[in-house]
Amino acid sequence: MPTGPYPVGTVPLHLIDTSRPDPVAGPGHHRELMAAVWYPARGVKRYPLAPWTSPAVVRALLTAQGFPADVAAAPLTAGHEGAPVLRTGRRLPVVVFSHGAHDHRADTTIVVQELASHGYVVVTVDHTYDAFSVFPDGRLTVPLDIPNLTPRDFATDIRFVLDRVEDLAAGRNPDAEHRLPPAGLLGALDPQRIGMFGWSKGASATAFVMSEDRRVQAGLSFDGPMQPTVTTDLDRPFMLMTAEFPRATQPSVAEFWSHLRGWRLNIQAEGAVHSSYCDAQFLIPQLAQAVGMSDADLRSWIGTLDPARAVRIQQAYPLAFFDLHLRHQGHLLDGPSPAFPEVKFIS
Repeated sequence: MPTGPYPVGTVPLHLIDTSRPDPVAGPGHHRELMAAVWYPARGVKRYPLAPWTSPAVVRALLTAQGFPADVAAAPLTAGHEGAPVLRTGRRLPVVVFSHGAHDHRADTTIVVQELASHGYVVVTVDHTYDAFSVFPDGRLTVPLDIPNLTPRDFATDIRFVLDRVEDLAAGRNPDAEHRLPPAGLLGALDPQRIGMFGWSKGASATAFVMSEDRRVQAGLSFDGPMQPTVTTDLDRPFMLMTAEFPRATQPSVAEFWSHLRGWRLNIQAEGAVHSSYCDAQFLIPQLAQAVGMSDADLRSWIGTLDPARAVRIQQAYPLAFFDLHLRHQGHLLDGPSPAFPEVKFIS
């Protein structure tokens, strides 16, 4: 459960970019994306909790990783489907999330619902053809080798989504089916306070978005390889949460770091692996019990970072980063904290 003072609401959005042709569907079709909006909510009791993802996506994810398709169902999140938005008198800061390669928009739900419970609107995006995604008509799309989407392609998706954030802020509904948005959502977003984070390929995309679009004021990387390398200087805040792609051994990450001219910070949790800042750190141990996974195989998935501690790190540090740079408050990032002895500050 998130730790913030507010209940959480969520709603899906079906978005169509009419400026870009669909690379798979053929002539007359345009790029389609599924997104979700997470936000602080009110009056949530009569609104059901949203599942982590759809049953079709769960089955596809399990099969893709070599697990039985029916070994697990999607857990419930803290997000109430379609609940009214809590309006506190000021527009709400926005954070956008970009996932990793061959992944999906739900893979950092712990972080996303934590931010929403503290008053952020978070927009998560499936990068179609490099994502497991279901559209409103029931179509399931899975990652494909062709087209081979790059971080730059992800960044183009996100810049289109930023345009849709501006639509929501201006009171316009960007949903392709024109489904009624939750009460209070239109006009609730603050387009002057936007941050972004991503995992792996999505982290590299975050760097590209910031190099091309000044609407994003602060960027956060969950173990991004930063390839291809961003070679332009960035003057806005950026934080690295590294694991398998540290600056010490990854020239592309070190090169990117050298171009950060504004506030910058690199932290790393001891025992973390590539997916340790994502939901897998919490979900895979539960799946391991269901399938009888060996301890060695489990360590290959989650490293040696304790899952309960990983959840606390996921809840605390992204929130602290966006609080500092979008709300100008907080002290957790001033230096190492005795509350988080696993988290090292890399100079």
